[in-house]
Amino acid sequence: MRIDIITVLPELLKSPFEASILKRAIDKGLVSVHFHNLRDFATNSYNQIDDYQFGGGAGMVMMIEPIDKCISKLKAEREYDEIIYMSPDGETLNQGIANTLSLKENIIILCGHYKGVDQRVRDQFITQEISVGDYVLSGGELAAAIVCDSVIRLIPGVLGNETSALTDSFQDGLLAPAVYTRPADYKGLKVPEILLSGHLKKIEEWREEDAIKRTQERRPDLLE
Repeated sequence: MRIDIITVLPELLKSPFEASILKRAIDKGLVSVHFHNLRDFATNSYNQIDDYQFGGGAGMVMMIEPIDKCISKLKAEREYDEIIYMSPDGETLNQGIANTLSLKENIIILCGHYKGVDQRVRDQFITQEISVGDYVLSGGELAAAIVCDSVIRLIPGVLGNETSALTDSFQDGLLAPAVYTRPADYKGLKVPEILLSGHLKKIEEWREEDAIKRTQERRPDLLE
């Protein structure tokens, strides 16, 4: 998989990809992530990429021309499965979206700033808009990092145990069951006996029941 991220703050984005699972995926050659500074595609000597919005109003708007030049350059080099715009009014990121994106080969992610991008960018270039929640960030960089993390970890070979991702919360429409590790008894706080029994069928039944119970208590909307 190749991910190209268009941003005005590449330095803000790079650190999550220089450690942990994301770095391991890059080092293994399972994914490549490339950062493109939108100011490199500015149309004047001031590296301007934003301007006042027509009709008046507070806040600047990212201009169409630098974005067009950047996306056009990338598309001239390869075909892209999706061109994603990170936006508060996009579709809320969920496990299903992450699963689908993990199967793609080439993706562009455009990070918004200020009051957003010229609407013509969204109309002409963007194939998918994604939000990470009902709140506004200073820019799309941190949201883009979240999308990348949720997608890259699903690529076969990234996680040490490939079945781990399949048992995550939301993969089957439920929250994950409770998990425990050693010691089995810590200051009188004991691990459920069934998990120590070695009876795999009964353990799976317990986990399924606990997942349903936790979902009912914490996210009943998932069961609707």
